Amino acid sequence: MSDETLPVAVEPPKPLDPPEPPQDPRWKFLRDVAVFELKLAINNLHNFVQIPMTLAVAAFDVVFKHGEEGARFYKFVEWGRTIDDHIDIYSIIHDRERGLNKDFTVDAVLSRVEGVIKREYEKGGTAASVKNAVDRALDEMQARTAPASAKAAEAADKAAEAMRRAADNFRGRPDGDAPGSRPDGDPPSI
Repeated sequence: MSDETLPVAVEPPKPLDPPEPPQDPRWKFLRDVAVFELKLAINNLHNFVQIPMTLAVAAFDVVFKHGEEGARFYKFVEWGRTIDDHIDIYSIIHDRERGLNKDFTVDAVLSRVEGVIKREYEKGGTAASVKNAVDRALDEMQARTAPASAKAAEAADKAAEAMRRAADNFRGRPDGDAPGSRPDGDPPSI
């Protein structure tokens, strides 16, 4: 027999790794809370350092120009964004739909206010007319968010009431009994 006709040894297929058992939802939730809080703490520490540093770097850039205006400042901000990206605070909800309203981001609100100020300045407006224009712009934004704000306030009120009732039930008090009172009306004895 020639080498060309010899059967080729075929490796048996490797066994598949067993699927991971489903994670207990309660423990996944508790893990997510712990991870989120840790990431918030790390991010807050980062912000605690970054705020004074960016101001110092910006002041340094104003006094000692190097390259483009604000080059050191923008480089420092890029480093900050990289750190934020690595912290990735909201990774625990990456699979959820994001309902971001682009009209109400901090940048969008500041852009509107800045636009109003610029228009008033270009028209030769006084400080009072600029203030009135900014007030009108903010009033318009508040009017547009009023329905959502009312729903949020109503939901918060309902949640607070439900928590109060749950706490009362947990303490064994029927609704309306004052904390620390006894059925006969006398204060508790010590």
